[in-house]
Amino acid sequence: MPRADTGYGPLLRTPGAAAFFLTAAFGRVGIAMTGLGLVWLLHDRTGSYTTAGLAAAGFALAEALVGPQLARLIDRVGQTRMLPFYLLGHGAAVVGLLLSTTSTAAVVAATCAGAAVPQLGALSAARWAHLLRAERADELPSAFSLESLANATAFLVGPVLVTALGAAGHPALATGLAAALILGGGAALAVQRGTAPPPARGNAEGAPRERSSLLQPAFLLLALLNLAIGLYFGTMSVGVTAFAVSHGTPAVATPIIAAASLSGLLAGWVYGLRRHPTPAHRQLVLAAIYLTATAMLLPLAPSALWLGAAVVLTEAAIPPTLVLLTVLTERAVRPTALTQAFTWNNSASAAGSALAAALAGRAADAWGPSGGLVQAPLAGLVLVVLSLALYRSVARAARSLRSFASNSVNQTTDLEAKDRSQEAG
Repeated sequence: MPRADTGYGPLLRTPGAAAFFLTAAFGRVGIAMTGLGLVWLLHDRTGSYTTAGLAAAGFALAEALVGPQLARLIDRVGQTRMLPFYLLGHGAAVVGLLLSTTSTAAVVAATCAGAAVPQLGALSAARWAHLLRAERADELPSAFSLESLANATAFLVGPVLVTALGAAGHPALATGLAAALILGGGAALAVQRGTAPPPARGNAEGAPRERSSLLQPAFLLLALLNLAIGLYFGTMSVGVTAFAVSHGTPAVATPIIAAASLSGLLAGWVYGLRRHPTPAHRQLVLAAIYLTATAMLLPLAPSALWLGAAVVLTEAAIPPTLVLLTVLTERAVRPTALTQAFTWNNSASAAGSALAAALAGRAADAWGPSGGLVQAPLAGLVLVVLSLALYRSVARAARSLRSFASNSVNQTTDLEAKDRSQEAG
C-alpha cells in the first residue's frame, strides 16, 4: 500500500510548485497545437498541402535542432533572464506568419517560430529537480509522472482544439490561440523566480564541464533510448491510420488513438502514485520487455477491436518508460546541464518519430498495414537492447564504487593496525 505521503498532493503543496507546473502545462497545450495549426492555416490560405507540410516540418526541425542550444543558454544564464527574449522572438515569428503574403515567407516565419519556441516541459522538469533533489529525491519519479501526464494531456487536448477551430473555418484563430498559450505560460513561468534553478556559476570553466556531462556514455545511451521511444511513436501514428484506411473504416482510427491516450494517462497516473523500491534502471528493462511483448500483437491484428486492445496494452508502458528516462537523465548529468539534457532527449525522440513515420509509410505502401505496424516490436527490441546496456553500465559503475570503497576501508584498517603496532613498539 502507498505510504501516507505518496501521491501528487504533497508535491503540489510544495511552495511555488503548483504555480510553475500549471503555467507550464497550459503553455504546452499551445505547443501541442502549433504543428497541426500550421497545416490548417497554410492549407486554408494557399490550398497547398506541400506548403503546409514544409511549414510544419520547418517548425519541428528548428525546434529539435535549435532547442538544445537555447536550453544551454538557459542553464548558463537562468530561466527568468532568457525566457523573455525567446518569448519575444517566438511572438514576433508568429505575427510574421499571420501577416505573411507568400508561401516562402510563411515557411520562413514558421521555422523561426520553431527555433524560438520555449521548451516549457524541460523548464518545468528542471524546476522539480531543483526543488526536490536535495532532501526529497525519492519524490522525483512522482514529479516527473506529473510532467508526463501534463504532456500527454496537452497532446490530447491541443490537436482537438486545432481541429475544431480549423473545421469551423477559423485556422488563424487556432494559431493565435496556440501562440497566446505559449506566450502566457512562458511569461508566467519567467516571473516565478523563487522556484527557478540558479544559473551555472563560473562560466569560464562551466561550459566544458557541462559538455563533458552530456558526452558521458550514460547520457548518450539515454538519448538513444529516447530515440527508440520516438521510433515507436512514429510507427504508431502511421500504422494505426494505415490499418483503419485499409479496412475501409478510416474513422475507427480516432477511437483507437483516443483509447491509447487514455490508457497512457491512466498508467502514468497510477505509476506516479507510488514509491518504487526497484532501481530505476531495472524498472526500465522490465518496462521495455513489456512494451516489446505487447507490441508483438500489433502486426497480427485481424480486426480493429484486436488492434485497439493491443494498442491499449502497449501504451500502458509508455508513461512509466518516459518517467524512468527522465529520472535517469536527472541522475546522469550535472544540474547545470539539466535543461539542455531534457531538451536533447526531446529532440532525439522527435528525430526517431520522424524517421519511423517515413519508414512505416513506405512499409505500409509495400506490404500493407501489418508491414508498418511490425516496426513497433522492432522499436521495442531496440529499447530492450539499449536498456540492458544501460543496466550493465550502471551495475558496472556500482561494482567499481563498492570495490573502491572496500579497498579504502582495507587500507585504512591496515594503517590503523600499523599505527597501533608502532605505538606498542
